[in-house]
Amino acid sequence: MDRGTKFGHHFHGPFQRTDEFKPEDVVRQLEASLRALKTDYVDLYQFHSGPDASFDTDGLWELLGRQVEAGKIRHLGISIGSNRNVYQTAKATEVGAKAIQVVYNRLDRAPEEEVFPSCLEQELGVLARVPLASGFLSGKYRPGASFGADDVRSRRDAAEQDKLLREVERIRAEEVPEGVDMAAWALAWCLKHPAVTCVIPGCKDVAQVEANAAAVRLVEAGHPQDR
Repeated sequence: MDRGTKFGHHFHGPFQRTDEFKPEDVVRQLEASLRALKTDYVDLYQFHSGPDASFDTDGLWELLGRQVEAGKIRHLGISIGSNRNVYQTAKATEVGAKAIQVVYNRLDRAPEEEVFPSCLEQELGVLARVPLASGFLSGKYRPGASFGADDVRSRRDAAEQDKLLREVERIRAEEVPEGVDMAAWALAWCLKHPAVTCVIPGCKDVAQVEANAAAVRLVEAGHPQDR
C-alpha cells in the first residue's frame, strides 16, 4: 500500500487552520505523520497548498531532500492551492518533486492551460483531486440544493452553485452516454487526459469504491470520447 500525506497546516477545527512551513516544523509534521501511519517512511510527501512565499521558504526543500536521502520520504510532491499555479509547478524538478496534485474535473479545466503542459514537459505524475467537483458530477444534486453549515459546500455562493448544477444537467444530457453512471464517467473523463496519472475521489462505503473503480473500465472501453 502506498502512503501519501501532506505538510504545511495545523488544523484547529472545521475550516480553521494555520500555515506552518518553517523547515524545523515540517520535520516535526513528518515525524508525527510517520507515527500516525505506523510506518518508517511515506511514499509521497506533499507541500500542501501554500502561497509562493512559503514554497520559497529558505532551507525547506534542502531539508526535505535530506529526509529523502534518509529514507523517510520516497518522493516529494506539490499540492498546488490554485489550479493555475504554474509558478510552483514549473519549479517541481528544481526542488526535487515528482508529482503535482491539482483540482481538475469536467467543471474546472483550468490546469489544461499551463499546469498540465508543464507537468508533461517535466514528466511529473499528476493527481487530480476533487474529480467529482465536490459531488456535483455524481449527478445527485439539482439546482437549489443546500448543504449543512459543517459542509464546505455551504460556503459556496448560491447563484454560482446553481450555475454549476445547471451545467451538470447539460453535461449529463449531452455528454454522458445513456446507461452510464455519471460519477464513473466523470472520473474516466479526468483519466483520459494524458497528463493525469490518477484521480482522488472520495468514498463512504464499498458500493462507492466499486462505482469509482468502474471508471477504469470506461477508459479501457474508450469512454469518454476524446475531447
